[in-house]
Amino acid sequence: MINKILFITLSNIGDVILSLPVLDALRENFPSALITVMAGQRTQEIFEHNPFIHNFILYDKKWPLRKKIELFFKLKKEKFDLVIDLRHSLYGGLVPAKLKTPTFFRIIPKEIKHMKKRYLYLVRKIIPEIKETKIKSFYTDENDERYIQDLLRENNIKTEDKIIVVASGARSHLKCWQREKFVNLINELKKDFKIILVGDKDDTEINSYIFERTKDNVFDFTGKTTLRELAILLKKAELLITNDSAVMHLGGYLNISIVAIFGPTDDEKYGPWSEKFLVVKKELFCRPCEKAQCRFKTLDCMKLIKVEDVLTAVKKILMVTRHQTPDTSHQAQGTSQYKRILVVRTDKIGDVVLSTPVIKNLRRYFPNSYIAMMVSPHTKELIEGNPYLDEVIIYDKENKHKGWFASLRFSRYLKKKRFDLAIILHPTNRVHLVTFFAGIPKRVGYNRKLGFLLTDRIPHNKQLGQKHESEYNLDLLRYLGLKDLENQIFVPIKEEAKKYVDKLLEKQGIREDDFLIAVHPSATCPSKRWPPERFAELCDKLKEKYNLKILVVAGPKDTDLAQKLINMMKEKAINLAGKLSLGELAYLLKRCRLFISNDSGPVHICSAVGTPVISIFGRNQAGLSPLRWGPLGKYDRVIHKEVGCQVCLAHNCQKGFLCLKAISVEDVLKVAEEILGQKQFSR
Repeated sequence: MINKILFITLSNIGDVILSLPVLDALRENFPSALITVMAGQRTQEIFEHNPFIHNFILYDKKWPLRKKIELFFKLKKEKFDLVIDLRHSLYGGLVPAKLKTPTFFRIIPKEIKHMKKRYLYLVRKIIPEIKETKIKSFYTDENDERYIQDLLRENNIKTEDKIIVVASGARSHLKCWQREKFVNLINELKKDFKIILVGDKDDTEINSYIFERTKDNVFDFTGKTTLRELAILLKKAELLITNDSAVMHLGGYLNISIVAIFGPTDDEKYGPWSEKFLVVKKELFCRPCEKAQCRFKTLDCMKLIKVEDVLTAVKKILMVTRHQTPDTSHQAQGTSQYKRILVVRTDKIGDVVLSTPVIKNLRRYFPNSYIAMMVSPHTKELIEGNPYLDEVIIYDKENKHKGWFASLRFSRYLKKKRFDLAIILHPTNRVHLVTFFAGIPKRVGYNRKLGFLLTDRIPHNKQLGQKHESEYNLDLLRYLGLKDLENQIFVPIKEEAKKYVDKLLEKQGIREDDFLIAVHPSATCPSKRWPPERFAELCDKLKEKYNLKILVVAGPKDTDLAQKLINMMKEKAINLAGKLSLGELAYLLKRCRLFISNDSGPVHICSAVGTPVISIFGRNQAGLSPLRWGPLGKYDRVIHKEVGCQVCLAHNCQKGFLCLKAISVEDVLKVAEEILGQKQFSR
């Protein structure tokens, strides 16, 4: 018969809340027992004046030895039947009782990871029949409810308003997400929700910073609530967004929907435990370190978490009703399988742009994984700033990493990053060797160019041109079991690129509302180049009909070709060849109403920023056809003519590139007029 119970719990508020399910279970299984709780000062509010507790003993580990001994004899006189000691203290070992949790040699199975379950396991070791319960030992009363109602009323927050509570603080600064990111997140969410900032007096500085930069629809309740009053407030919220903190555990105990931001802490041990929650984290090779200081002095585990990552998690939680659980199967799969993913694409501009759907789909399936992409130096701008990517790794085979010894050094560099999955989108001997010597456990790619070095190979039949290159890229994800994939390309536009291009165009006398068309007469191979004199004639006719301004773009190696085109024109054109980086080109094309180009990388950059493209194709080869390499935009058009070639000799063409010459100025002009005549593109 259990009549008297001593429950010794911990000092930190979060740890104590994690132990409350044990107290709940004791109350449920021994309803007539008198329970004495012994805890630290910070948790006094939880237990003092709590009607579910018979007696509360405030314990301070800084007490002198004499006072600690006095407490021991006092406890001994109580003659407890059951002692539950979650602090591993000497009291738990020395205070006599019929049943006690072990003080030493507490062996807990590895599969039991979360602290809430570990505490319950310790009790079940001595009382196997004890079960979890839905009763709650966290006590609030009508005064707490009245206070919160008054506080909400004073701030004009109505009952029907949708509330999100944000806890931006934590006891350790290592657990705090950057305050600037909280500002950006809240500025997105406050359009549809009332945002309430909570925390104790130690969180005043960070919450004041956030409040000053958000204000409208944001309310700062820092230091205005007790723990009990905060519990009432949380029950009224749609969602709690929080760092790893005591507020998070209180929300978990109350079964509030939670989005938790985790850095150095192990979320499998200390993560949220509501029915509906999502953890946002970055799976760096060094986390969870559970250290008081970051050994690399960078705290990348928190810095690399983007606003978009948290916003995506918030939307997932809010999309479900209170009676549903969010679809976290993708997250679970990502957590259990691939924590650190390397995407490899080291070839040309268009190829890299057409690989960007892979990044977004990986982030969708593995939201907490660390995702990096390895590219050549000349394409890095196409993915730097991609919101779904954590790192861009440059492999410079022409200079820094030229030669086998340099490539082996690069392999050692990759090995230190501890990737567990490499997705190789374009097979090359070097890439297969580099990832092999980097020791990446799972290497997925096409069975070509030393394909035997891969752990997982799929047949290479791209040369048949049976589908688009972007779909060939996504086939590698389908091999991994990913389904319902989105095929949407993306190129980021940076603020510095905008400023440079705007200033450059302003110097050329171009206003913000000018009608701009860009043309690109170049391509990597002569077999892809429509004659420059036809580009010139086309530009003259478009300028005459639409009173627009023509911009000629090309890479640094093709400035002469661009100038040749301009010299052939009767009308004026602006030569921007060699003056733009790829990031700047992306923004320039976004400002244009139409882009006309040979089959080349800029075509795909333009599609990614949403400007209509006319892409001129020549060669008659399945692997180089519009089906495989055409632009992907909704309003993009391809012009390609069959001229009866059985075998294409590419740049060794014996017919003077008849396939290109067969495309007339009128052919392109007609398509341009069709695009510009559509309402969404008309002036």
